Amino acid sequence: MTDKKPLKRNIELQPLSREHHHSLLLCWKIRKGFSLEIPVIRIKSYADWFFLNYLQPHFKIEEDFLFPILGLEHQLVKKAIGEHRRLARLFHKEKEIEKSLSLIEEELEKHIRFEERELFNVIQQSATEEQMKALIENHTETAFEENPMDEFWKK
Repeated sequence: MTDKKPLKRNIELQPLSREHHHSLLLCWKIRKGFSLEIPVIRIKSYADWFFLNYLQPHFKIEEDFLFPILGLEHQLVKKAIGEHRRLARLFHKEKEIEKSLSLIEEELEKHIRFEERELFNVIQQSATEEQMKALIENHTETAFEENPMDEFWKK
């Protein structure tokens, strides 16, 4: 039996993986907010800011430039796009906010693990050099800047 070593993340995909890290931190912040009994409206406000400024643009880059590498009919791509839509609906819900935040925390983490452990591996094995070059040309990583208005998780 041979040991499968994890694939080293292709350099063109590393910026998207770093963005995933910040999304995982959002999940942690939501959990932390619940454990500190922070009013859900404060957590929702932060989550909305994060979605608008970071997650929504991240989804667009993946859907416009990364997923077409495999084709929009590929089973893993269809799953990822479906999860993007589900997450967007959860972020936009204005009723049952606590339930929505709880689902965001859970589903976003699962989604990121799926992309990192499955989808990105298949993409980097399938992509041509030209496709990866196009990805890097169309995605400029911006440094994450925290929203200092309400760092509720620090209390």
